[in-house]
Amino acid sequence: MTILGCIADDFTGASDLAGLLARSGVQVSLRLGVPETPPQNTAPFEVIALKCRTSPVEDATQECLAALEWLQQAGAKRFYWKYCSTFDSTAEGNIGPVAEALM
Repeated sequence: MTILGCIADDFTGASDLAGLLARSGVQVSLRLGVPETPPQNTAPFEVIALKCRTSPVEDATQECLAALEWLQQAGAKRFYWKYCSTFDSTAEGNIGPVAEALM
């Protein structure tokens, strides 16, 4: 069963996060994109890498909500939204709207 579900807005952030979590000794699964099949045999820590950092707000929000739904189906009760660490989004960017949608 999944304990922690993580959604990252790009592959680099997702792989960094998965590596840090793996140092804890707990199994981590890094998935590229929202899985197309229902969760089976999930890891305690699941990380989903998306390519939504520069996507239009609506597209990014929909993709992140789909990832959240998959993680919830996997049993996760705690979630982490990993967004670009350089915060290079504009005022019209999607970081804030996605965070609000995930909350």
